[in-house]
Amino acid sequence: MQLVKTGRDEVLRPLQIVSGIVERRHTLPILSNVLIRKQGNDVSFLATDTEIQIITHAPIGTDEEDITTTVSAKKLLDTLRSLPDDSNVSLSLNDKKMAIAGSGSRFQLQTLPGDDFPIVNQPEEFLGSISLPQKDFKELLGMVSFAMAQQDLRYYLNGVLLQFVEGKINAVATDGHRLATCSIQSSDETLKQDLIIPRKTAIELQRLLEDNETPVKIDFAKTQIRFTFGSVELISKLVEGKFPDYTRVIPQNYDQKFAIGRDSLQRALQRAAIMTTEKYKGIRWILAPGSLKISSTNADQEEAVIELETAFNGEGFEIGFNITYLIDVVAALKNDIIQIEVKDGNSSVLITIPDNSSFKYVVMPMRI
Repeated sequence: MQLVKTGRDEVLRPLQIVSGIVERRHTLPILSNVLIRKQGNDVSFLATDTEIQIITHAPIGTDEEDITTTVSAKKLLDTLRSLPDDSNVSLSLNDKKMAIAGSGSRFQLQTLPGDDFPIVNQPEEFLGSISLPQKDFKELLGMVSFAMAQQDLRYYLNGVLLQFVEGKINAVATDGHRLATCSIQSSDETLKQDLIIPRKTAIELQRLLEDNETPVKIDFAKTQIRFTFGSVELISKLVEGKFPDYTRVIPQNYDQKFAIGRDSLQRALQRAAIMTTEKYKGIRWILAPGSLKISSTNADQEEAVIELETAFNGEGFEIGFNITYLIDVVAALKNDIIQIEVKDGNSSVLITIPDNSSFKYVVMPMRI
């Protein structure tokens, strides 16, 4: 039974969309597979890890007979990638094996029954929905997701808070040492909801969303959220728990602030990072009127000192940071100039964008 006969990329493209969430090692072996369903001309590719599910469709089916099966996502992906870009391929199901043919090569992969594949159940009714351009939502996630926690026991930090409120969407992420928040305008001025999407969901959305004005529709229920864009549908469980009141850690009314070129700061941080190690990422900022020195040392008594001119005119002081927290935010921003607000060597620092109140980044000091 033939499923597909088409150009290699016509199969590879939808497979790449869904395979990002496939876990190579899982307690359920079938979750290493992708579910392929052919119904007439429509072929769907579905993958899940039981927390997230992605499905996409492509009009590449052959024959009239409907077929459902599952096959190793990694092996099928690697097989297709090994074939020449301009090759034609055919996928057929014969005696519980998938046959792949193209460019004079033939492969056979083991399959598992499609009926055994655990599909995520969706709620009968979603509580609310909103649409916005993919470009805007992708940028919103990119401005905060680098501050997400990784495997924190405070599970509600392992993701991004989405707040739908008063014609805005706020996104917030924190790992307890730094916090990033950003907002964009929304066409819905009545929707009010706080949702926490998992870390893996935020990362997949940034991978899949495109930099265009095509809308992404967001539907949410009590424990689940769904993103629909183009031919892709991504369903994810929401993180349970209450996100902390992040507004309390954002500094207010700091009286010492200065602007600095993003590129020059990024290059200075990259130079200083050369002298840090995997285990120790501490650096010093030495602020004085008109200058910022960035200093780093290591256990071998090696040192880097980079000096930048600034418009800082307050009383000088030293403050320590984890350099990764600074490199991450500078890499995420696209503005030529960023603004830094400081108080003293023991207080957090606020990084913002001049004349733009939508983005705020707070980084705690580090004892050096």
